[in-house]
This record gives sequence, C-alpha cells and structure tokens, in this order.
Amino acid sequence: MGIKGLQWFVANTCPDACTMVNLKEMAEKHHISHPDSPPVIVVDAMGCIRHWYTPESWVCGGQWQEYLANLQDFIKAFMAADIKLVFYFDGVVEQKKRDEWVKRRLKNNKEIARIFQFLKSYRQQPGRGMFFIPSGLATFTRFALKFLGQETICSLQEADYEVASYGLQNNCMGILGQDTDYLIYNTSPYFSINKLCLDRMVTVMYSRENLCHALGLNITDLPLFACLLGNDIVPEDILEGFWQKCVASCPPKSQSYDKRANIILAVASYISRVPCSYGSLKDLEEMLPLASDKKLLYRGVESYLLPGQQSPWLPPSVSNSQIHLVKQETAICPDQEILQLVKEQHVRAENYMVYNVLSKGEVECSNSLEDELDPELPGQALIYRPVRQHIYSVLLESGKDTCGAYPIVKEWFVYFGNPMEQPDLVQPIQLDIPGGTPSLRTLWLTKGPEVQTLRYSTFLACFHLQDMVEEFQLLDAPVAAVCCLLIYLTLQVDSLSLEDLNAFVAHTLCLHGKSAAQLAGLQLPQVDSRAVQLGSLFIRGLTTLIMASSACGFPMNMDDLMPWKVFDGKLFQEKYQLSHRGCSSEELLEGSGSLHTQFQNLKSFICKACVVKKRTIQSRRRGNGFITEMQEGGRECSFQQAHTTSFVPPYHSQNRRFQWRGSQPYFYGSETQPSGRGHRDERRHRGQRRRFQLAPQ
Repeated sequence: MGIKGLQWFVANTCPDACTMVNLKEMAEKHHISHPDSPPVIVVDAMGCIRHWYTPESWVCGGQWQEYLANLQDFIKAFMAADIKLVFYFDGVVEQKKRDEWVKRRLKNNKEIARIFQFLKSYRQQPGRGMFFIPSGLATFTRFALKFLGQETICSLQEADYEVASYGLQNNCMGILGQDTDYLIYNTSPYFSINKLCLDRMVTVMYSRENLCHALGLNITDLPLFACLLGNDIVPEDILEGFWQKCVASCPPKSQSYDKRANIILAVASYISRVPCSYGSLKDLEEMLPLASDKKLLYRGVESYLLPGQQSPWLPPSVSNSQIHLVKQETAICPDQEILQLVKEQHVRAENYMVYNVLSKGEVECSNSLEDELDPELPGQALIYRPVRQHIYSVLLESGKDTCGAYPIVKEWFVYFGNPMEQPDLVQPIQLDIPGGTPSLRTLWLTKGPEVQTLRYSTFLACFHLQDMVEEFQLLDAPVAAVCCLLIYLTLQVDSLSLEDLNAFVAHTLCLHGKSAAQLAGLQLPQVDSRAVQLGSLFIRGLTTLIMASSACGFPMNMDDLMPWKVFDGKLFQEKYQLSHRGCSSEELLEGSGSLHTQFQNLKSFICKACVVKKRTIQSRRRGNGFITEMQEGGRECSFQQAHTTSFVPPYHSQNRRFQWRGSQPYFYGSETQPSGRGHRDERRHRGQRRRFQLAPQ
C-alpha cells in the first residue's frame, strides 16, 4: 500500500529526490563496477500489472493474447539492455494486513457497481478513468511470465518485504514498482513503473537519501516516519490527534502545500526533535490511543527491518534475525515431505492455492467483474465453491481426524452480500470415486501411466465428471478444459441458455489461429453487461481448473489452461451478441464450413453430459433487451430432440438475501444448504454412462 500522499509529496516538494535515469546506462555502469554479477532489477509485479495491461478493451474479460504480447515486449526491452528481471508476486495475505485487504475489496465492490451501472446505461465500456483490471489478471500474469521464461517468485510473506530483501541481499541494480514503502526500506534504489518509458529505457529513480535530507531525518528514522503517517499496520484514524499536535508545533512553511503535505513535514519535524531511542518510541506509544495493542508502533518499525538490519528506535537486542522469519505454524498437512514439495512449487509459482490450503487452511480471492444487481447470475465464488470443496478433500485427505472429519478451510472470497467480517468456514466434501480419494503421495510422487489416468479421473471428479474420462481424453487439452467448465457451469447455473453455450463454443473454435493483432482490431458496436459477467465467470473457472490440476498432480499441462489459449473478451462479446440475436451457426463460425462439424460435436458432447445429470438446456434469447424462451428441441438444437427432460431449478432467483455466514461450516448437498441467486444444487444424479464418437482431433 505504501504511505498515503508520500508519492505526491516527493514528486512535488522534493525535486532532488526524483531523478530521471537511463536504465541501460545504469546497467553498463553496473557491469563495470560489478563484473561478476549481471545487473538485476527485482520487479514488484503486483504494482506493475495496471501498467502492463494496455489493451484498449478491459471490461469484457481480458484481451489475453494482446496482454501476453505486451509482456513479451516488456521483457525484450530489458533483455536488449542486458538487464535481468526477477518478478515477485504476493503469495499470501498476512493476518496483520487482513483488515486492510478486506477494506480494499469492499471499496472495489463499489467501483465495480459503478462500472455495471455505466454498462447498462450506455452499453459501452467506461473510459480509462474507471479502469478495473480483468478478473484473474494477477494469477495469470505469474504463469505468463513463467511461460515467457522469466524467473517468477511467489512470496511466503508480504511481497514488498521479500522484494526489498531480495534487492538488498543480491546487490540488485534496483526495484521496479509503484509503492512508497520502497522509499522506507533501506534497500536497492527504487524505480517508478508509472514513469517508465520503455522505448527509451528511462524512468524516475526516487532517492531515500535526498528525501531524508529534505526532511531533516536519517535513513534509520524512515520506518518510524512511515508508521506515524499511517500504513498497513498503524491505522490513520488513531494518528489524527498526534498530527494536530505536530502541525500546531510546526506551522506550514508554504501556503501552497496541501493538508497532507503539511502533516508530512510536521511529523518529520517532530521526529527530528526527539531523542532517537527506544525510550522515545515507548513515549509515543503512551501518547497514541493504541487501546490494548501497545506494541503497534514497535511492530510497525520492526516490519521494515531487512535481514541484518537494526533500528535505533528499538532495543539493541532486536535485529532482523528475530523477526520476519516465516512463522512455523502447525500446518494442516501432517506429511512434511508433501508440505516441502508444495512450498517449493508455490515459491516457483508452479501451482495455485494448494500451499495456502495445506499450510494454513486459509485462502482468498479478490474481486471479479460481477453485477450484484443481476438476479440470475450468482457470484463466481459461490458457483465454484462445490469444486473447491472437492479439491480441499483431495488436499486434506491425510489431515482427517480420528472420526474421519476433514479440517475446515477458511475462505475470504468476495461475492454479493458478503461483508467479509470473518471468513466463510468451508467443509471439504469427499469425492465419489471407486476406491476412495487417492493420497497426495500417490497423485504427486508416484509415476506411471496408470497413475496419470488416476490423476485425470480425480481431476474430473472434482467437477463430477469422473465417468467421462475416456471421452475427455479424445479432445485436445484446451478444448477439454473449456468443455469441462461449460458442463459444470451449465449444471450449476440454471439461467445459462443454449445461446450462451453456442457463444462459448463458437468463440473457442474461432479463437484458434487468430493473432493478437487480429483480436486487437476487432470492433464492438456495443457491450453487453451480462456477457461481461459471463466472461469474468469463465476466467475464474480457468483459475479453478488450475487449482484442481495442481491438487491432483498436474494431469493437465498448465499451458493448456491459460486464457490466451482459450479466451478473448471482445471475441466472446461478439459471439454472445450474435448468438442472442438468433444468428445462424454459419455466421457464428465466420463462414468456416470446416468448423461446423466440430461445433455440433462439442455442443452435443456438452448437452448429452448435462442430460445425464438431468439438466436440459433451454433457448433464451436476450436480444434487444427481452428474453424469448424455447425448449431445446427447436431448430437451433435438433441434436437434443430425443432428450426433453424438464428441469426445475431448486434455487430461485428471488432468493437474493442469502445469509450464509456464521460459525457453521458449509455443507453442499445437505438439506441445510443455503442457496444463492440462480444457483443450482449440485446433486449427484447417477445416470447411465453414455459414449459418443467425436470428430478426430
């Protein structure tokens, strides 16, 4: 997060602390002074994502091929300057930052609500001033960078601390990001991603030494300075009285400064006048209304100490060797070999969420572009929760107690109606597969073709599709991933229609072979808000597939689950609108006769799988703002005429105010299961297994 107002203050009142630098020239100087170590810039990736995502369209679910090309250009520019990049991502949310994390997610909800209000009013994407990163962008960026051959690291604690530590310990040329905490840490130089001009390789370097000179402080004072201005550990509301006293004792030097700038100057003046000692810190703690947490300032200052560093504001015996070590909490997973393996995979950004489950039993997922006023589409967090419950059962099979009960998993997932005052307590649900759930040792450590089949069937069982292993194996892996998602979504969400299915399938087939430039040139006369949410829902489904594959020993290649292989936001919008206007399959497939057979076969594959589960897909055209319904035996779905089983959704859309929270775990499939708007109960209908012949791959 950094310190509120400090970036503006430095840029506007401390010109000596902001220097335009040429990164290529700095790299050449680094080579001369350090001939044995190449110039390295450690990148705070989470602070750079908004800068990297430059495609014009952002609201439709993401322009993933364009984004991948942008990342490639970014990397090439640094390679041309002979600079190595190391990318860091947040791998955990520490408990001390949870309140701030929740606060930001709730604020994001309001921004997203305004986006959907704009979409429904104007049927156009809002301007860049309302920009919100596409759902799943942070998750897929780490996999994109690995795909592009970059060293990518997922943190085990707060990422900005690990970034600063890496910079210090590896004598890095600098840190690239946009977080004023990098001015506070005593580490490598801090470069601005927002000021980076890639074609000239120049940006602004912020100097903590010159900032201290302007403020009359020492570098060792900066951690206390940050805490007294308010940060993720010390909340601003307890500091307001202190700020008033500081400003009163240090009148503003210039009428041109705003209130925040005057507070910054006054706090710096106060620190410069008091003795630099632990006793002064304790006096400050007595002065501030810290309630029961009298060590708040102490913890705030020590949070900025990097390996080998000490602070004159803390007792001399306190050094970094006593803090910032990853806490050795009792892990849920009792198998230390498995825990070590998953930890290493996590750090290398090779899996998704499984380390968080096995180590702490706590996971989180940020905001998605979802319309809280749509009564028919539940939030992705609720739709995919049954899958996650099965994934948790795979991961925690060895953690069951003597009564056979699984450990509870705490979920911090954003969805409509969730105030996130506490985590959802989610009960793992055992898979319904012959022989029971295989152990992680079998899935992760055993080799052989039989085990690979077991991995794949376990993976599909998480989506209740374990009876279709052979059919799925006939499909190309990316297409199989799409079909798995579409079958699951259709079973879970009763409002998904035949037109939605047509749009998804046509989009998948037409995307293959299109270049990033072709997709960038696609023009949309209007944007449909429901298609926006469906696009976001699909992308979150891909992250769920990755989580399931990670848990089951990677039965699917990670590259086959990436959005640049299977999704483009604008292309899906186009297919969605064409489908709901009643356009023919020929028009949906852009006149490609060669795709027609694949289109019909994939639709048949998906619909027959749904019929086995007692789900009939209806036609519900939404063109021109109204819905017309037609049973799927009509002309658009003649392949389903033999299957006319009616479906009555157990959950009704008027059930909007679901009260899911409290101390009780969630048990899906039980009579006490709460419902969400438009969300189907995933009951396990056992139908006779059907075999169908698909076109050759």
